[in-house]
Amino acid sequence: MSINSLIYRNLKKNIQNYFLYVFALIFSVALYFAFVTLQYDPAMGALKGSVKGSAAIQAASVLLVAIVAIFLLYANNIFIKRRSKEIGLFQLIGMTKGKIFSILTLENLMLYFGSMLVGIFVGFLASKLVLMILFKITDVETEVVLQFSIEALIQTVIIFAAVYVLIMIMNYTFIKRQNILSLFRVDSTTQEKVKKMSILEILMGLAGIGLIFYGYFTSTQLFNGDYNSDELFRAMTIILATVIIGTYLFYKGSVSFIFNMIRKSKDGYLSLNEVLSLSSIMFRMKSNAFLLTIITTVSALAIGLLSLSYISYYSAEKSAKQYVPNDFVFSFKEQKDQFTEALSAQRIDYDEVHRNVLQVEVDVSHIVGSSKVDGNKTMVLSVVSDKEVEHIDLSPEETLFTGANDVMDNMIELKKTGDIALKGKEISIQQKLIDTTKETVISMYLSLGLPVAIVDDSIYQQLAGDLNLKIQKDISDYFGIDIQDENKMEKANEIFLGLDLGEESQASSQSILMIEQKANMGLVMFIVGFLGLTFLITSGCILYFKQMDEAEEERGNYTILRKLGFTQGDLLRGIQGKQLFNFGIPLIVGLSHSYFAVKSGWFFFGTELWTPMIIVMLLYTGLYSIFGLLSVLFYKKVIKEAL
Repeated sequence: MSINSLIYRNLKKNIQNYFLYVFALIFSVALYFAFVTLQYDPAMGALKGSVKGSAAIQAASVLLVAIVAIFLLYANNIFIKRRSKEIGLFQLIGMTKGKIFSILTLENLMLYFGSMLVGIFVGFLASKLVLMILFKITDVETEVVLQFSIEALIQTVIIFAAVYVLIMIMNYTFIKRQNILSLFRVDSTTQEKVKKMSILEILMGLAGIGLIFYGYFTSTQLFNGDYNSDELFRAMTIILATVIIGTYLFYKGSVSFIFNMIRKSKDGYLSLNEVLSLSSIMFRMKSNAFLLTIITTVSALAIGLLSLSYISYYSAEKSAKQYVPNDFVFSFKEQKDQFTEALSAQRIDYDEVHRNVLQVEVDVSHIVGSSKVDGNKTMVLSVVSDKEVEHIDLSPEETLFTGANDVMDNMIELKKTGDIALKGKEISIQQKLIDTTKETVISMYLSLGLPVAIVDDSIYQQLAGDLNLKIQKDISDYFGIDIQDENKMEKANEIFLGLDLGEESQASSQSILMIEQKANMGLVMFIVGFLGLTFLITSGCILYFKQMDEAEEERGNYTILRKLGFTQGDLLRGIQGKQLFNFGIPLIVGLSHSYFAVKSGWFFFGTELWTPMIIVMLLYTGLYSIFGLLSVLFYKKVIKEAL
C-alpha cells in the first residue's frame, strides 16, 4: 500500500473525528479573518472619538490570536491522543516514528489549509454582517460595502501558518516521547480517578470555599471609603489571587467534598442516575481542575467586562443628562451669546437658563459616616439660589441637595436628610437638609460630581457677601440652552460644532456627548463581546470534546448496563444530570465571580446595573447551554450504539 493510499484511508476512517477538528479550524479562521478585515476596512474611519476604531481592533486581534491558538492546540491534543492506538499499530508493523510523523503531517496539511481556505471564505462573507452590527451599535450612519482585504488575508495566513507549525511540533513531541506500550494506554490514562477522599483534599475543599467567599466579601468593601489608593490596589490584588486560588481548590477538592457528603448521607446507596452523575463528577473534576479554573476565570472576566461596557452603553443617555442638564451648556457669556445669535439667525427658538454658582465649605459630619470623609468632615460644594431654579422654593432654614449619583452614594454614603452647616469666610449658617435628589441643575464641570446645594436666596446672598476666595473657581456662571423644537436639534448641533469652542471652554452638547459615549462604549462593547463570544464558543467546544472523550471511554460501561436490563431512557436521565453539573458548575461559578466583580464598581461606568448585567448573563447562559445539549445528544448516540 502506498503512502498516498494510506493517507486517504486514514482520512476516510477518521472522518468523524476530523469533522470536529475541521469545524474548529473553519470557525477559528472565519472568526479571525472577519475580525481583522474590520481593521483594514475604510469604513472604520467613520468611528470618530477618543477610541480609534482600527487601533482598538488591532489590539483586540492579539487577544483573539491567543484564544484561537490555545483552542486549536488543545483540540489537536485531544485528537492526536484519540489516534494513539493507530500510531502504535503503525510502529508495530515496522514504521519509524519519522515516517509516522510524515504521514500525520501530510494529513494535517491537507485538512488544515483546506479548512483555512473555507474559513477565509466564510469570514469574508461574514465580515459585512460584522461591520453592520458594529455600526448599528455605535449609531454610525455610513455605507457598508463587502470587500476583500489582501492585508487581512496575508495576516490570517501568517498567523495560522505559525499555529500549524506549533501543532506539528506538538505532534512530533508526542510521537517522539511515547513508546508502543504507552500509546496503547493513552486513552485509559487521560483522566485521573480518585477512589477515596483524603484529609488533605477535604481541607483543600473547605479552603477553596473559604477563599472564594473572602474574595467576595472584600470586593463589597472596595469602594466604601475605607481604602486609600495604595490599599485599594493591594486589596484588588488580594481579591484576584484569593478568588482564582479558591476556584482551583474548589474544583480540586470542594466539589468532591460536597458530593461525597451527599453520597454519605445516602449510606452509599445511590440510584443509577446518581452513579452516572454525582460519582462521575466527583472522580473527574479533580483531574480537570486547572482547565476548569482557566475556563471559569476567563468566563467571569468576559461576562464582567461585557456587563460593564454594556452598563456604560445602556446608561449613555442618563449619564449625558447628569453631565449636561440642558441641551447645551456654556461657562462664558460671550460664547453663549455667539451661539444664541446663530440660533436666532436660523430661526431656531430656544429657552435660556442662567445660574450663578458659589463654592462653599459644608459641614456634613451629621449626614456622613465616620470613615467616609477625612479631617473635620467638611466638603466644598457648589451652591445655587432657589430663585434661579424653577419649581423650587425653600425657607431660609432649608437646603436641598441635587445632582447625587451612584458613585457618591457608594463611596460617601451621604444621608438624604440631616443637619448641615454652610461656612463662609467668617460666618457659619446652620441648615436642615430636607432631601437629596439625582436631578442636576448645573454641569458636572462645575459640580465635579459632588452634590449641589440649593438654598434660599437670602442665605445665598449672605454667603455671596462672605466668600472664601481661596476655594472659588475661575468660572462661576452656568448658562443652559434648551431647544424648543426637537426636530431642529440636529441643526443646532451643527451650529454648536461650527463654533469650534474647544475643550477649555467647558461648553458641551448633551446629544453630542451621548452620541460620543455610545460610539466609544459601543466599540468597546463590540470588541469585548466579540472576544467573549470567541472564548465562550472555544471553551464550550473544549468541554464538549472532553465529554466526547469520556463518552467513548465509558462506552463499555453502558454496554454492560444495557445488558443488565437498563433502558436507554434510564441511562440518559443520569447523563442529563451529569451534563447539568459538568456545564452548570463552571457556568454558575463564573456568573458568581462576574456578579461580585461588577457589583463592586459598576457605578463608575453608568447609572443602570441590573438590566444590562442580567441581559448579558442570560445571553451568555443561553449560548453556553447549547454545548451541554450537544454533549447530551452525543451521549445519547453512544448509549444507543452500546448494544
